[in-house]
Amino acid sequence: MEEKILFTSESVSEGHPDKIADQISDAVLDAALSQDPFARVACEVFNTTNTVIIGGEITTTAILDFEEIARNTLLEIGYNDDCLGIDGRRCHVQVLVHSQSPDIAVGVDASSDTQDIGAGDQGIMFGYATNETENFMPLAIEMAHTLVRQASALRKEGLFKWARPDMKSQVTIDYSDALKPKIATILMSIQHDEQMIDDEFKSYVKKQIVLKTARQFNMNEDFTLLINPTGRFVVGGPHGDAGLTGRKIIVDTYGGAARHGGGAFSGKDCTKVDRSAAYAARYIAKNIVAAKLADKCEIQLSYAIGVSEPISIAVETFGTGKIAESKLLAAIRQEFNLTPAGIIDMLDLRTAQYRQVAAYGHFGRGDLQLPWEETNRVTALLQAIGKCEPVGAAR
Repeated sequence: MEEKILFTSESVSEGHPDKIADQISDAVLDAALSQDPFARVACEVFNTTNTVIIGGEITTTAILDFEEIARNTLLEIGYNDDCLGIDGRRCHVQVLVHSQSPDIAVGVDASSDTQDIGAGDQGIMFGYATNETENFMPLAIEMAHTLVRQASALRKEGLFKWARPDMKSQVTIDYSDALKPKIATILMSIQHDEQMIDDEFKSYVKKQIVLKTARQFNMNEDFTLLINPTGRFVVGGPHGDAGLTGRKIIVDTYGGAARHGGGAFSGKDCTKVDRSAAYAARYIAKNIVAAKLADKCEIQLSYAIGVSEPISIAVETFGTGKIAESKLLAAIRQEFNLTPAGIIDMLDLRTAQYRQVAAYGHFGRGDLQLPWEETNRVTALLQAIGKCEPVGAAR
């Protein structure tokens, strides 16, 4: 029997403990940027039973009420009762924040000219795009995000009886027929009330969440479906498992379909290339695929602390490129300023906009107006490689 070609990605809801931490970290960042666009923020959050700890290095003129930010974020997610895992109104919030290290600051402030700031750290960053979906994202992660977003929306509307905030999804796609991928397995793990009636709960998940998502993507419905395979998921949220900023980096990006440099995004201002350069790499890759110069594209960038220009730029099109990768690389160097200051200006990264991407992915967000998701550089790229007219209209 021939083995199937399978690939799996997962997502988690906004109520997952790690995502709670990411959202509080980015809510702190947004609060700082809304008052001080040049705030330096590296905010880490830890949460467990009845407790939130906020730490890190923040240098800003902004006046920040960390406790209020944490409580409001928890309540917006839906954590308003101890039985859910944490109560945003009554939990203990501890703040352990200090100023940015002068050794890091001197690297970023490499020049008195703010247009020539250095990278905030060394590291490698990847961006990826594929024409597999309308949002230029891999199919498995796009579906996984849709499942938990839909489940969370129904919970918040009061339509999803018994559901609690902590949820996970997992989608396995069968690529045995490369021209017609299909769903092999969907897994949903959803926290629920003690009073949950199992048959009704699972029937609702299947009909109102899973099958609707499959139809939304024009996919098959004859797949294996697993719902809460351990049987119960009552204890969840920070009481069931501690949460920490930056532990869901694959959920945040491409679901494992592309490489990852290892740096998390949430809680970091735009001088941290872990975040800004990863956004820039996605922006470049998406415009290349939108221009139909490749079906898949992965961009790698690397930086050294205190140095403005990237140490390296690499392009990989996995054999799907329509022109030589060397020409793509030349066009990238011509059309994109990949210094930290150039990226910040190109993608408007000093704007408070990060809390909204701290759950359900930083990329492929057609529901949001994100600068790094625009396909407005298609014509420029085509002209840079000697083609004056776009091959196809950008989405």
